[in-house]
Amino acid sequence: MAARSGESVSLERGAIGLPEVLFQSITHMAPAVAVALSIGAATGFAGGNTPLAVVFALVAALLTAFSIGELARHLPSAGGMYTYVGRGLGSFFGWLMAWAFLLAEPLVAPALFAAFGLYGSIVLAYFGITGELMWIPGALLCGAVVWFLTYRGIGLSTRTGIVLGLIEIGIFVLIPLLLVINAGDRNTVSVFVPGADGVTPALTGMVFSLLAFVGFEAAAPLGEETRDPKRTIRQAVLLSAVLIGVFYTFNYYAATVFFGPDRMAAEFYAFNGGDPWGWMAEQVLPGLGGALVIFAILNSSVANANSGATAATRSVFSMGRSGLLPGWFGGVHPTLRTPVNAVHAQAILGIAVAIGLGLIFSNQVFPPPLMVYVFIGYSLGLLFAGMYIAVKLATIGFFLRERRDEFNVVKHLVIPILGALAVIPAFLGVLGGVTIPFRGTEVPQLASPFDLVPILVAIWMAAGVVLYFVVRSIRPAAIGQIGEAVSEA
Repeated sequence: MAARSGESVSLERGAIGLPEVLFQSITHMAPAVAVALSIGAATGFAGGNTPLAVVFALVAALLTAFSIGELARHLPSAGGMYTYVGRGLGSFFGWLMAWAFLLAEPLVAPALFAAFGLYGSIVLAYFGITGELMWIPGALLCGAVVWFLTYRGIGLSTRTGIVLGLIEIGIFVLIPLLLVINAGDRNTVSVFVPGADGVTPALTGMVFSLLAFVGFEAAAPLGEETRDPKRTIRQAVLLSAVLIGVFYTFNYYAATVFFGPDRMAAEFYAFNGGDPWGWMAEQVLPGLGGALVIFAILNSSVANANSGATAATRSVFSMGRSGLLPGWFGGVHPTLRTPVNAVHAQAILGIAVAIGLGLIFSNQVFPPPLMVYVFIGYSLGLLFAGMYIAVKLATIGFFLRERRDEFNVVKHLVIPILGALAVIPAFLGVLGGVTIPFRGTEVPQLASPFDLVPILVAIWMAAGVVLYFVVRSIRPAAIGQIGEAVSEA
């Protein structure tokens, strides 16, 4: 059926509860992919203190989650973080948040399409099917599955996320548990204690560990489709950060004590052809462990792409409905009650970006789909770090301007400031070639082509500034509507 305007048909209200919303955030963090690929990069800096680096990242994520939870109590909207910043800091900064989100969130799915294609090609290789482009069928398959899930409805999409999330978490609890048991007397709490170099290695590793937490805020755009959103969204954001933070910490404690703290920095990430988790799993579960790890990562790729597409389509829908994007994006399916036009656009964009970038990066050191994942990962790290800082400041602004009677110095000033300070090292770290203002910790310059990421993001944000003033002069009402994207569900 043809889509109708969001003015006549709304999203499906009250369709989901805490379990679905919680796993929207959990699967958006892609726990298995984050363990295998994202946090692994931190080991080169934190070494045997990688578990401590994950704890530092967990603290930063929790501070951010707390601020988002406070705002979600009053602003349950499909606009998510851009609505928060628009209300807390004003229309200009709200617009910039929307503009940053418009680049960031739709990029989550193509990164995971590429990851699925990469590990799908590994599976095909077991059957003798090889070739430089054999990752593309997997990327297309993942894209098709995600399109179907997001098109059919929020209930199917989020409940599928629960099943997929439980599978990948189950596997990556079993394997680390066996690692800890097999480590025997090598188990030690020293991996959480700074060594001779102090906290600097863990702080540098925290920069990369924090990237694994991106996504805990993905529950926010589901505010209009959630039962009791003021309470449920807040609970989901906080719980997801805590639960997955403990999950990450346990995984890297297990990996560190089993592999050996002294070997982590120099050997871990590149070990076994870049698949150290597969090797460790085979040691404790011969003949099955490696296959389980690959299955978990494939599963995680689908789950994360699905949750990323769900969050992206809801936010793009909200921007289309409020006039910040063409009204076509505000279309809702008359029977399925899904943001159908945003869903189609996300699917086409995701597949085009994943395959297009993969073909462009065909002659690089890493395989093309891994290059896509890492390149987009740098972009997301930079964008989300900036957005998290903006949300902290918006918390202060919102409670001072609109909820002064509820303003609490600790909740709405101290915690947001501490949270912003905690994320700044991650923001600087993803820029590359800078010094983190803590004991002069230097972050190396990003290698080519990743050094293009800060430039491309800067160009995107500069274009957003120009567009803000153009839209304000032509359609001032559209700018003002950024705060009106709020729905009390």
